Amino acid sequence: MEENCAKWIEKPDNYVCRLSADTQKIAKEELREDEHTRKTALASMREWIMQNPKIKMCRMDGKFLLRFLRFKKFHITLAQECLERYVLLRQTFGVAFNCLDITIPMMLDLTNLGYMFVCPQRDRLGRRVIVYRPGVFDLYQFSNADMCRIHGIVYETLMEDEENQVRGFVHFADGQGVGFPYLTLFSIKEAVRIVKNGEKTLPMRHKEIHGMNVHPSMKFALDFGMSLISEKIRHRVTLYKDIEEVIQSEKIEVDILPKEYGGTIPMAKMIELWKKELYAAHPILMSHDRMEVNEELFSAKAKEGAVSALKRNVTSCGSEGDSLCGITGNFRRLEVD
Repeated sequence: MEENCAKWIEKPDNYVCRLSADTQKIAKEELREDEHTRKTALASMREWIMQNPKIKMCRMDGKFLLRFLRFKKFHITLAQECLERYVLLRQTFGVAFNCLDITIPMMLDLTNLGYMFVCPQRDRLGRRVIVYRPGVFDLYQFSNADMCRIHGIVYETLMEDEENQVRGFVHFADGQGVGFPYLTLFSIKEAVRIVKNGEKTLPMRHKEIHGMNVHPSMKFALDFGMSLISEKIRHRVTLYKDIEEVIQSEKIEVDILPKEYGGTIPMAKMIELWKKELYAAHPILMSHDRMEVNEELFSAKAKEGAVSALKRNVTSCGSEGDSLCGITGNFRRLEVD
């Protein structure tokens, strides 16, 4: 056992649950998690990883493995399949999963602009609120690869917190400034694979999604995007005309949003606080680049990430022949006339 464990990025640990009492109650009621279930499931996951010829390098600590078990409500087989897909994605969809380095100038620029950050306070249900401002994404300065990478950095940072793994996330997006040219960032096939695999592979619990200021020219694109997500997630989406309608709806706690959206803390201060979290998580995110699978043991479609391969006992992330997430990973920078 010791010989086998020596190679893992994070070795198997004697996991001790440090979730708050309230969070443990939620985990029991919503995820079927308790001490016995956790112990049994972690043992099964570790044994499976050690015997799985497809996985060459992985984290084995409880906090990491539990993100998949909680995501699949402790259905061990589904959690194993999700983990296997996830590690494969790190190689075949590398731009969104590898080198999640917040110190890259482009990543710092996007963060400082407030393209994507997380409010410091949790809502009344203990959930982190992720703020998106895609309108600040300069199509001349940044590529679609930059967009994928910053999302990976933010999500991976959040998933390191076990409270987030259990309680889930609230998403708040301001579409101000987003117009038709943004649709050229990704092809339709690329968009499909990103959305589909984002929901099925990233072990995140999406509890609420709020969006406002959607330009009329983007309505058809929004309708298309809504058709790609599951009915469960679709029912958790609420769209608003503007911030006044958001406030009047009382569906989201405006006071924890940036001051610019009705809260009390200025956006600039929130961004600086969020950057501290990003820097703290930086070492563990960079260690993830050592994760590795035996690609030759996966089908061509699985390696290319075909949506059709997202089935039981098949690992996948996108689509065969896809220029976005194939082994070549050729992201194109937007060319604007």
